[in-house]
Amino acid sequence: MTETETNQTQADDPATPDNQTPNKATKAFSAFEWMVSLRYLRARRREGFISVIAGFSFAGIMLGVATLIIVMAVMNGFRTELLDKILGLNGHIMVRGLGTNVNEFDAVADAIRKVDGVTRVAPMVEGQVMASTSNAASGAFVRGMREADLMDLTSVSDNLEFGSLDGFDTKGGVALGYRLASVLRVNVGDQVTLLSPRGAITPFGTAPRVRSYPVVAVFQIGMSEYDSSVMFMALDEAQNFFRAGNAVTALEVMVTNPDRVSDYATQIALAAGPLLRVWTWEQTNQSFFNALQVERNVMFLILTLILLVAALNIVSGLIMLVKDKGRDIAVLRTMGATRGAVMRIFFIAGASIGVFGTLAGFALGTVFCANIESLRQGLSALTGTELFSPEIYFLTHMPADMDTTEVMWVVLMSLGLSFAATLYPAWRAASLDPVEALRYE
Repeated sequence: MTETETNQTQADDPATPDNQTPNKATKAFSAFEWMVSLRYLRARRREGFISVIAGFSFAGIMLGVATLIIVMAVMNGFRTELLDKILGLNGHIMVRGLGTNVNEFDAVADAIRKVDGVTRVAPMVEGQVMASTSNAASGAFVRGMREADLMDLTSVSDNLEFGSLDGFDTKGGVALGYRLASVLRVNVGDQVTLLSPRGAITPFGTAPRVRSYPVVAVFQIGMSEYDSSVMFMALDEAQNFFRAGNAVTALEVMVTNPDRVSDYATQIALAAGPLLRVWTWEQTNQSFFNALQVERNVMFLILTLILLVAALNIVSGLIMLVKDKGRDIAVLRTMGATRGAVMRIFFIAGASIGVFGTLAGFALGTVFCANIESLRQGLSALTGTELFSPEIYFLTHMPADMDTTEVMWVVLMSLGLSFAATLYPAWRAASLDPVEALRYE
């Protein structure tokens, strides 16, 4: 073989060092593709507008994810706090008579206590009164309970602001909420006059019953509706005051798992007997919690539009980037870059905005939720307004309860929208004809 033929053979041989497969495709998501993608995202004077769009897309996704996490956490916390306050003061199940009071209530309570899952049964007498002092007057809801049962009601016994519940059965006094005490302008030891329409029957009609009681304790549950209207007195005193005799108006039942309260209701109804009616907390507060759930779902759908708008910003930014980089794409194709490599380059460019925006939004939402009450107080002090009024929202502080599953779905949804937004611009870049792109260059 001549030297010329040998050189020609080496030139045609792809395995020779002088001609090593220049058209060999790069590996998927290789360092070369990452380098080109991130370089396209850098701000240059000629391409500054594209970088501005990328920045707005990043900010939109970050704020969208953070807003979704914060709002969902506040809605969850609001529901959890309200549920804890409502179930902390009211029983999971209430057993009442059919139009009458509950007679022989101790025997009925003993029968209910034998039901599996029942943790506490407390007889009580309830009634509406007008509470007044020499300074003010206000409507109140009186609940007569035994001292032992009231001590077991930790939402009250563990949140006493003033006074004590020791000897509550024998003191003949009342314990009232902090806001109600503030309205009546009373403290421990002061007298409160209660007026009830359930008085003695006279030839001229029913005379109101009026009696004064000393204040022995002031509690603050943390829910304004209860702190401003609920009052407790000893069971014997309440029976005398409301003329209930030896009966009670209801039996308050607590169970181990309030979320499965319907499972206990049937057994408790059988234990109580046919003359008594059983009401669960779900039946009593059904419309309220259904409204909260509807509001929560609607807020989630509305705030998801923020992420959708941010994803559309990624689409517009990448389309402009593809049009601006048409010559570069053509050069890459003529140098051996495959359509898949070009598509991955622009996919990485758009997905990077979505990934980093999602992570930044997750971090911002987590920090905000962890310090939401401090931020609320700071903004209230800065603006001089009350941003979370207890009279409107029932709670004395702004709650936030991050649910791991919900946060995970928000993050996955954000990443999914970001990845989906890059597919069309990346496909368009990969479909660009190098000859057409370089014809007029």
